[in-house]
Amino acid sequence: MEEDPDTYRILRLRAEILELGSAIRQLQRAGLDDAAAQLLIGRKRAQLEQLVKTNAAGRALNSETRRR
Repeated sequence: MEEDPDTYRILRLRAEILELGSAIRQLQRAGLDDAAAQLLIGRKRAQLEQLVKTNAAGRALNSETRRR
């Protein structure tokens, strides 16, 4: 069975967000500026949210089409 490209992107974004969260915690512990990492994680979360919504809408449309 072939992997869905959107599923792969969702998993990749989740992994990136976890890594960024870890980097932010390390920066905070070291007392360093984490503003750039915070901005990037916010963007990644927005991308993930949009991709999940698009993927869910596409699946709903596909299942509706199959029923006809």
